[in-house]
Amino acid sequence: MAVRRIVPDLHAADVGSSRAFYVDVLGLDVAMDLGWIVTLAAPGDTSIQISVMSDDAASSVQPDVSIEVDDVDSVHASVQRLGYDVVYPLTDEPWGVRRFFVRDPGGNVLNVLSHVASVT
Repeated sequence: MAVRRIVPDLHAADVGSSRAFYVDVLGLDVAMDLGWIVTLAAPGDTSIQISVMSDDAASSVQPDVSIEVDDVDSVHASVQRLGYDVVYPLTDEPWGVRRFFVRDPGGNVLNVLSHVASVT
């Protein structure tokens, strides 16, 4: 298993205003905008990203950070084997990711995900 990227998930009531701030002030490009979440990336280097979200579309729990891995199923199996608190089950989302949320020992919620080949 390898980590592909780590993206902080900031929370805002008005995602559009936050989007404008990061685009206008820092010159970031919009990499994804689902309305409830926008991911912004550095021009020329999409590995440098930040996400701003209002509420997660599928979960009542809000993640603090998203960690993309190459094998989300193996991470999920490790989390279960080690007894960590899964606060959102392993799910194939309609926007093209397979993910779950786990609470780390410090109480932070991690959105662990892999991109899937096709979007349903």
